[in-house]
Amino acid sequence: MTNLHNDDTFTLGGKTFHSRFILGSGKFSLDLIKAVLEQGEAEIITLALRRANPNGAENILDFIPKDVTLLPNTSGARTAEEAVRIAELSREMGCGNFVKIEVIRDSRWLLPDNYETIKATEILAKRGFVVLPYMYPDYYVTKALEDAGASAIMPLAAPIGSNRGLATKDFIQIILEATKLPVIVDAGIGKPSEACQAMEMGASAIMCNTAIATAGDVKAMSYAFNLAIKAGRHAYLAKTGRVLAHGGEASSPLTGFLGE
Repeated sequence: MTNLHNDDTFTLGGKTFHSRFILGSGKFSLDLIKAVLEQGEAEIITLALRRANPNGAENILDFIPKDVTLLPNTSGARTAEEAVRIAELSREMGCGNFVKIEVIRDSRWLLPDNYETIKATEILAKRGFVVLPYMYPDYYVTKALEDAGASAIMPLAAPIGSNRGLATKDFIQIILEATKLPVIVDAGIGKPSEACQAMEMGASAIMCNTAIATAGDVKAMSYAFNLAIKAGRHAYLAKTGRVLAHGGEASSPLTGFLGE
């Protein structure tokens, strides 16, 4: 397949990325990592600190190539203070300056606490971290995260692990129009078609885990998401055709009919 936009990249924390497919944390397996790296062409992998164990028998870092950027998250944090502590530990363990802020106090819906997320973002940005905050899509929170020093905005599409798709589509659209920061749609994307739609809207990247990990064929689904994300990005750059509010418009001249 010809790539019409070979120079179409996006930047986070001074790093340039060609792939807009990011592997989220959660349901990890060696087969999943291999499939997403090879078939999905992912260049960023998110991981929870508890899975990075340099002194343990099984360390997920041993299975991630050195040229792949690590995006540790603060999974398990219930306050800004806890998120900051996890991020600092992650950096001390050699996972780098990138961090996905994830502050969740609710155990049923698993929705992010936007207020604590803003606090953690401000603290960590001042300490030199490249902060990617996971948030419930909200215009005012987006502007507050910008002011706090976020490097990107990561609105949820639907609750974590739900595979329900773009449930918050209208609010994500507002965020896309409100910020110049990269917008990475995170959580809830269940199908390649939904990833494609988010990219058509103007998202910079898609973070996905459960949709692939729970698929019947992990390798094939990784490839499908890869193609869908690329298709959505190409469509966004091409600018989709106009939509008529009423009626129709002939695609061929209304002349030359038989009998005329």
